[in-house]
This record gives sequence, C-alpha cells and structure tokens, in this order.
Amino acid sequence: MDEILFNAEEGMEKALDFMKHEFSSVRTGKASPALVEGIDVDAYGSSMKLKQLALITAPEPRLLIIQPFDASNVKPIEKAINESKIGISPSVDGKLIRLPIPELSEERRRELVKTIKVMAEETRVRIRAARRHAMDAAKKKQKDAELTEDELKAGEAQIQKLTDKFVAEVDVQVASKETDIMRV
Repeated sequence: MDEILFNAEEGMEKALDFMKHEFSSVRTGKASPALVEGIDVDAYGSSMKLKQLALITAPEPRLLIIQPFDASNVKPIEKAINESKIGISPSVDGKLIRLPIPELSEERRRELVKTIKVMAEETRVRIRAARRHAMDAAKKKQKDAELTEDELKAGEAQIQKLTDKFVAEVDVQVASKETDIMRV
C-alpha cells in the first residue's frame, strides 16, 4: 500500500509542479523572464527555446531585456516574439531587444484569470487521474489477496486525503495568482 501511496503522491506532485510552471508564463503586469523564455525561435536551422539563445533579464519592474548570445539571432528572436501570443512589441536596440511590459487592461486581467482557472482545472483532472490509478491498483492488490478488506478501506481513505490536500494546494495557488493578476 505504501508503494501505491508513494506513486499517487508523486503523480499529484508532478501535476502541481507543472501547473506552477505554467502559471509562471502568465503575465501579471510585472516583468518576468519566464514570460518569454519558452518562446520557440527558428535559429541555426532548427527551432530552439529563447532561453537557449539569449540572456533574459528584468532590470526594471516593467522591462525585459533580451541579450542574444549571437548577434545574428536578433532578427529571428524579434520575429518569434512578434509571432507569439504574449502581446508585447519588442524594440531592437543594436544587439539588445527591449520588451516594455504595458499595463494590463481590466478586460485582459479577467481573460488571464479565466486562463489560470482553466489550467487549474486541468491540474485537478490530473490529480484525480492519479487518485483513480492508485484506487485501481489498491483494488487489484486486494483482488489478488495481497491486501485485506480493512487495509483496502484504510488505503482508499489515505488516497482520498492525499487528493484533498493537493486539490486544496491548487486552490491556494490559483487564489494567489489571481490576486497577482488583478493587482493594479
């Protein structure tokens, strides 16, 4: 039963970590390198992540500066940022690319809140899937006479408790991110 619980917790933890990573790419009105580091850029004949091609810094709360390691990548990086869905126009300054982060409108803030709520629901679905896999594994062990009826009931209660803990953590993360987004 311990192994089943461990695997369930690991699966739920991965779902939560993935959601936190996704949240970092949602714009909150202040500059964060995570906003652009995952953008795909066509460079050197293949598609590469921006963070592999440039140093991304946030010297001010409303400005990102992108310094390509190779000056020949300035144009491809600018093109990739323009084609991405972040809604920020880059300005090229020699070998640097400046990304001024504009103030978010109320409407855009509400759209972003809806987006994070969708991400959170996807995470809850992953957590419930991990619970279902754990429950199925426990029932199979009970069917194979490796667990007694009482051990199965106790295990199911532990699995549900674990699920509730992770779903509550998702709710906490959503509330925190929503506060960040709505803060003017």
